[in-house]
Amino acid sequence: QVQLVESGGGLVQAGGSLRLSCAVSGRTFSTYAMGWFRQAPGKELEFVAAISWSGGYTFYADSMKGRFTISRDNAKNAVYLQMNSLKPEDTAVYYCAADDPPYSGNYYYKDEYDYWGQGTQVTVSS
Repeated sequence: QVQLVESGGGLVQAGGSLRLSCAVSGRTFSTYAMGWFRQAPGKELEFVAAISWSGGYTFYADSMKGRFTISRDNAKNAVYLQMNSLKPEDTAVYYCAADDPPYSGNYYYKDEYDYWGQGTQVTVSS
């Protein structure tokens, strides 16, 4: 059974930073591609960022490029999302997700992912 647990969310002022973490247990973490998604109230789930199993490739939604950084530590079974220059429109529940091989490469799509965490709330005040 694969479990994903997000942490690090909270309330921050606009322009501030947060670092989200996702701890993964279960099967071999280093074989998973990992992604972050978010869902704001009344809106659909939105792709944020993804990282390949090796960490050698990263992918970002256009609105997050230059502000957010995804990384992973395979020794710690963890993936991170560093969020800088936060805006009120970044307010959402943030989810991490794991993509079990084989990979299709469609990291931007939620259906690519096999396992999901429960989410962590990020609130950015203006």
